[in-house]
Amino acid sequence: MAGLVTVVVLLVAMVVAVPVAKRFGFGAPLGYLAAGLAVGPAGMGLVTNVEAIGHASELGVVMLLFLIGLELRPARLWVMRKSVLGLGGAQVGVTAALVAGLGVLALGLPVAAAVVAGFGLALSSTAMALPMLAERGLLANQSGRNAFSVLLFQDLAIIPAVALLPLLGSGSAPATGSPWVAVAEGALAVAAVLLGGRFLLRPLFRIVDRAGAPEIFTATALLVVIGTAVLIEEAGLSMSLGAFMAGVLLSDSEYRHEVQADIQPFEGLLLGLFFVSVGMGADLPALMEHPLRFIGLALGVMAAKALVLVALARIAGVPLAGAVRMGAVLSQGGEFGFVLFGLAVAGGSMAPEQASAAMLVVTLSMIATPFVFAGSERWLVPRLLVKPKRPFDAIHSDGAPVIICGFGRVGQVVGRVLRMRGIPFTALEKSAAQVDFVRKFGTQVYYGDPTRVDLLRAAGADKARILVVALAEMEESLRVVEMVRRHFPNLTVFVRARNRWHVHQLMDRGVANIVRETFDSSLRLTADVLRALGVEEAEVTRSLDTFRAHDERTLIRQHAVHHDEGRLIQTSKQAAEELQSLFEADREEK
Repeated sequence: MAGLVTVVVLLVAMVVAVPVAKRFGFGAPLGYLAAGLAVGPAGMGLVTNVEAIGHASELGVVMLLFLIGLELRPARLWVMRKSVLGLGGAQVGVTAALVAGLGVLALGLPVAAAVVAGFGLALSSTAMALPMLAERGLLANQSGRNAFSVLLFQDLAIIPAVALLPLLGSGSAPATGSPWVAVAEGALAVAAVLLGGRFLLRPLFRIVDRAGAPEIFTATALLVVIGTAVLIEEAGLSMSLGAFMAGVLLSDSEYRHEVQADIQPFEGLLLGLFFVSVGMGADLPALMEHPLRFIGLALGVMAAKALVLVALARIAGVPLAGAVRMGAVLSQGGEFGFVLFGLAVAGGSMAPEQASAAMLVVTLSMIATPFVFAGSERWLVPRLLVKPKRPFDAIHSDGAPVIICGFGRVGQVVGRVLRMRGIPFTALEKSAAQVDFVRKFGTQVYYGDPTRVDLLRAAGADKARILVVALAEMEESLRVVEMVRRHFPNLTVFVRARNRWHVHQLMDRGVANIVRETFDSSLRLTADVLRALGVEEAEVTRSLDTFRAHDERTLIRQHAVHHDEGRLIQTSKQAAEELQSLFEADREEK
């Protein structure tokens, strides 16, 4: 019963803390850490079996690495080899040497303890950094890919670090033979996983899939993840490495997506539990006794890691904004630091109080990182984004009656039809890459920012008849509309709207010609679905006309209350009831 009470307490803490943290823009990891601090021994003391929860929560990191492996096909790993080995290797080596040197010179640590502390603090938290990048949609851009490369090298580097720890020990560790024997055992375990996975995994999943029992498929997926992790751990290596290898082996499999869907719910919850356990394990009494010392150490480590990362990223050719983003998101200590420090104590290379202090520094850096990253994304990175060095094009207006602002996937369709009809237009696009791409196909597009009055005037806005605003960014399209109303009232404005909120903002600014970019295509898709279901063409047309007219009326009616969330929700419910009544009346007439 006590175990169930603990589970309830943890779930309540997570359910309360995580939404609050995300509401204020700090991300889920900080919410989990706060939940752990609140219910742990140093907080309200509602949960005391921290070690047991910590062991269970390690599965979250294991499953995270498995899912990462699923996304990384061997061919992609080969492509990433330079950034993984170059940038990742340099980051670990330089940071470890810098922190170890500071530990010896500034703190007077023994060389062995300083080396372990340097390497452990050079590692970052995969479990924290990747979710923060993913929440902001940054994993696919250059800084996100580079950050992942660094994290991947760190996860791989923990293997030789753990194997070589006995070389730094004081002799108090149990004699387990030569460390090179441990390295050989690890290499054999890796080879066994690679060979076994290559020839056994697909036949295993094929047999289970034929059984037609979804729950057994899920159990098999969990068995592969946890079984591989345990096998690798028994060889003295990292459980996460085993899980990552299993994921890579399945990345080219036809079962990849199904396995991913089965594992993801477990990964999210257990990863959250990992951060809760980190929060619960924080040595708050030591922090309260020497707050300035530990906070200073944590901030110093974060600053050192960030500076090293920024410098190395710049050397590797990463733009300054991306380099700063990498430094902010990877500045914390990592979960493998806890593992390394614990093993170092067992091996005699660190004293227990030294390991405890290092773990507290890692925990404090984890707590601080969401604040640092959020602040960096809000105030620093936007100011560092490289402004285009290429000057905007000089536009010579030829009296075209139409100006198109934004020549992406929407603006291009408008332009192609106008050109087919022989109607001249002037197209403005702020992306230099897009301008160069479109020009390859013979279309004249001018490079420039359509939110600038002088550019629109040069494009002939004083004499043109129509302005098409097809910009992807809603804020930019609103700025163009406001500027045009003030400076070019002669223009009839047509605007591409992203969603209903955007429509209401445009209506606030007096725009009458608004086209929702996905509305018509969604209706056409619906019509095709109804036809495929055997609905007669007349019924398809009547249903869509009814829906379109009702939705347009609702959109106009909601404009009056769109600033009041409560009334907006109420009108949405009323509109749904009205639409249902319309269709019911239509069926009764038949």
